[in-house]
Amino acid sequence: MSSTQPSQKDILRMQSLYGENKTITGDYNVEHSVNCENGTFVGKCNDGVLSFKGIPFAKPPINELRWKAPQPVEQSNEIKEAYYFGKSPIQQPWYSELASCYPQSEDCLYLNVWADKDKSVKKPVMVFIHGGAYGYGGTSDPLYDGQNFIKAHSDVILVTIAYRVGVMGFIDFSMVEGGEGYEDSCNLGLLDQIEALKWIQRNIAAFGGDPKNVTIFGESAGGGSVSILAVMDMAKGLFNRIIAESGSICLTYSKKEFQPFTQKFMKKAKAKNMKDLLRLSTEEIYKANLPINESNNFPMRDGRIVPFDLYKAYKDGKSKDIDMMSGTNKDECRYWIGELGGIFKYSFAIPALFENQCKIMSPEDRALASQYYKHGTGKTYMRLTEFENDITFRVPAQEQLLLHADNGGKAYHYFWTYPSSIKYRGACHAVELSSVFNNLDEKIFTGDNVNPQLAREVQQMWVNFAKTGNPSTENHSWSLYNRDTKETMVLGEEIFVKKNLLSRRTATVEKLLKYYINGNYVKLDYDISYVRFYIYMALIVIIICIILGYLL
Repeated sequence: MSSTQPSQKDILRMQSLYGENKTITGDYNVEHSVNCENGTFVGKCNDGVLSFKGIPFAKPPINELRWKAPQPVEQSNEIKEAYYFGKSPIQQPWYSELASCYPQSEDCLYLNVWADKDKSVKKPVMVFIHGGAYGYGGTSDPLYDGQNFIKAHSDVILVTIAYRVGVMGFIDFSMVEGGEGYEDSCNLGLLDQIEALKWIQRNIAAFGGDPKNVTIFGESAGGGSVSILAVMDMAKGLFNRIIAESGSICLTYSKKEFQPFTQKFMKKAKAKNMKDLLRLSTEEIYKANLPINESNNFPMRDGRIVPFDLYKAYKDGKSKDIDMMSGTNKDECRYWIGELGGIFKYSFAIPALFENQCKIMSPEDRALASQYYKHGTGKTYMRLTEFENDITFRVPAQEQLLLHADNGGKAYHYFWTYPSSIKYRGACHAVELSSVFNNLDEKIFTGDNVNPQLAREVQQMWVNFAKTGNPSTENHSWSLYNRDTKETMVLGEEIFVKKNLLSRRTATVEKLLKYYINGNYVKLDYDISYVRFYIYMALIVIIICIILGYLL
């Protein structure tokens, strides 16, 4: 079994969480119920926290709605259980995405709510959008369970929302015969998120939430999603604030970049047109998706749903009416040591990624990129890791914040440095999630290196931002981020403010943002100088050994 496949233990754990929410015809606990537009939902109460799982926020996107924009739920007076998570979207099983081990379905548009049982005061609402490279993930992942978070912070309401991923949520059919009526297909996942936010606006008051005070936050693809939603016309008025963790507007594709993925899926599905695709069973889609799920398929800058130039959208002030907090982790890309199957594969993949990225740059910009990593120290792949950290995560996030601040928007910036105990990982991508959600026993990214004190402070920062637009706490004052000082809150063994963080490095990378380098590490050409050098060295060693063997 590959190290990237989930363990049997994880599979059994996730399957044990599954259940079907049923219609209730008899008595039920009214105190544990909420009346919504699409029914009365009965949740569970655990240690003073009410949870409502698997509430549909849109019609099931199946049959004639496959690859179509989400449709609003229908009115209903039924009384329904809200005990179990909805099914995960279609995706390949993957060790670091536990929701991929949960039952899957095209019918996956559900949300979950955790709230204190006291509904007498309208509370700020925090809506989380999960990550997973826009191809993986789901709300059933134990990392995102809201029980411990709301137990510690009963003054807010937490919602986690699902969306279509991979071939069901982000695929461009505009070049496919019969695809004229599927122009939304390239950004369905984002439209799902908007539909969930609309449902929240109409229904969250029943849970004790304030629809006029909504913060959306997400990590990785979720951080990218909230960053894009901030400048989407269709999302205006649905939220007041965003928190983008390790994700930004650069995690997107142009139409040209999208085409190879669509072509690959059509070939795997043995489909020539939309009629063929619509005839496929869910199982056939699942099988066709398996070999290509790793090929990142991000939202598309189509100019209709998502602006062609997202940096320009920020520059033009599209986000100025919301409050924004964003940050990255010190060693983001070391996360992919695990995703690629170990340090050996990673040490070849990162140089290959760099040389492939350089191919799309002008000669002048290619020289800039090469100059950047050559001035570093350590092994080549680790120096290139720093470049990838900056160009894929850190600098796009900072530029996004700065453009927002330039238009008078409130902006806050953080830098996570507290490391994982897992070998080679450092403060890698996703390492902060267990701290943010107060789920410190979920150690898939942290290993045993957890810091309860840091977790408590970070949670309070996130909650304070959601409540007031200012993440400062009693212990730490957090200043606005702008071009003059670039004050950054460093979150690690110690918590402190740093001005002009890594400014020399980022100044070089800022000139390369126009390429929207998004870290797609799957479609790589390994016919590059770095790999050829090691192949030649290996051949020389083999020849020398043969000669010595002959002479001796």
